Amino acid sequence: MLMQGQIRVGNQTSCTAASPGLPFGYAIASGFDTFEWFPDKKDWGQGWLESDISSTERTNIRKKAAQQKITLSVHAPLVVNPLRGETYDAFINTVGFAMDIGAVLINIHLFNQEGMERYVRTLEPYIRHTAELSLKLSIENTPDISPDDINRAFELIGQIKHIPTDHVGMCFDIGHANVFDQTRNDYIRYITTIQSHVPIIHIHMHENYGDWDRHLPIFTGPAGNDPTGITAFVAEMKRRKFSGSIIMEQWPQQPYLLNNARDRLLAIFNDDNV
Repeated sequence: MLMQGQIRVGNQTSCTAASPGLPFGYAIASGFDTFEWFPDKKDWGQGWLESDISSTERTNIRKKAAQQKITLSVHAPLVVNPLRGETYDAFINTVGFAMDIGAVLINIHLFNQEGMERYVRTLEPYIRHTAELSLKLSIENTPDISPDDINRAFELIGQIKHIPTDHVGMCFDIGHANVFDQTRNDYIRYITTIQSHVPIIHIHMHENYGDWDRHLPIFTGPAGNDPTGITAFVAEMKRRKFSGSIIMEQWPQQPYLLNNARDRLLAIFNDDNV
């Protein structure tokens, strides 16, 4: 059986929700114990940014999360890319929001356009700043990122000695792994190629049919008919002694699908035979 608090499962804001507070309120009502805020405003106005959340609202978020024992994380806006120095200010803005609401982790994407050496060099200010504020920093695989990219990035991060790096880890996105060209419809091959020096500290959970990044709730796509892949994934996470938040990255028209997914996922984690 899992230790209480070792695995937390919850949901995330969505640009398709009427307000960012709607999915958060649902998390509270459903007894979820983790939640992720994702500032994601589209060009046509749908969604939200940190500036849309007032200081009073931020304080209320912090209080509600503390009262309900909900661990909060923040997904940096998609524009944030260490390779583009002009986006660092957007990251700092996200950090300020995270601190205001009492989040413990910030998630950013990994980019491989200029190689891992260049990415990790430009990542150092992000590592330093989050270390100074005792925030965890997770780095996520996008659909273009290979397991080799991940392995190399964390090999290089491990070689950094002049700033703390023990708060930095990977966010494993299971749906992105499933649409990566070389592991299409085989996210288990992707995760088992991630080497042991890579600490997985955060998970984004959704599924697809290997065609595109659908962000389906788990057990409503392929796993609805055959949960073998999810079970194998959980077994791998248990082998790695994963401890952290699992974020369901969707806001379905039928929100109860989130409750079903959470309950089934925790049941698999708590199965001593897995």
